[in-house]
Amino acid sequence: MRAALLLALLMGQSAPEALRFVTCPVYRDADSGKKSGCWLAEDPATGLRYDVSLAPSKPDWNHEVLVEGRPSADPAQPCGSPVLDAVRTSILPGSCTRQMLPAEGFPGRRFLLPKRNVRPLSEARAVPPGPYAPRTFHLLFDFDQSFLIYQYDDYLLDQAITWIRAAQPRAIAVTGYAATTPALVSGRKLAESPAIARERAEKIAEALVRLGIDRKRITVRWKTAAQPLDIPEADGLAEPSRRRVDIAVTP
Repeated sequence: MRAALLLALLMGQSAPEALRFVTCPVYRDADSGKKSGCWLAEDPATGLRYDVSLAPSKPDWNHEVLVEGRPSADPAQPCGSPVLDAVRTSILPGSCTRQMLPAEGFPGRRFLLPKRNVRPLSEARAVPPGPYAPRTFHLLFDFDQSFLIYQYDDYLLDQAITWIRAAQPRAIAVTGYAATTPALVSGRKLAESPAIARERAEKIAEALVRLGIDRKRITVRWKTAAQPLDIPEADGLAEPSRRRVDIAVTP
């Protein structure tokens, strides 16, 4: 997605505006068989329905979802709606009535492993080459949540721990952030709990310890009112970049 945005800028085109809205998700069946169904989400401000199936974490059709994404440059609509890519979906507490659409001739997508896909632990990791300079790794989270996103955060954590084991750092600073500044989204104010920053930092610190890092080398911090960062892990989306943990490593 970042490459597509860069190409658009080089060609003098403006990048598609990022969308952010709250809605009840819709599941669409599809004609391509097992695991080809689609998740759709309608922007209440425009009435337009988007395909959010490429999000790292999927909606729960019993609950509202916060959608954050950018329309894809690819015009293909395998699920019958414009695709958001990059996209994030965060499950919210509000309840929804389940909605399911028939395939209506749309093929959906054959299941593919996600781009960020952690390899089995039985596979040996390639040792990152030195020399090892200070480096910061980023893990991102769903809105107001501290759990690690399957086949996303575990991949990012695997990249970090592989590098850390090779670098043998003398210090690791784990800093959790929360997006506590209220934002108006679909007519409601959304803000993360300040406590979530600490929860995120402590969970990542504990994960590092369980992966073999000496707890004495780890400093845990947390901050609120996080500012957005332009980092690859966020795929060009500003708001998700505020909900993160930074792992700053000093060799």
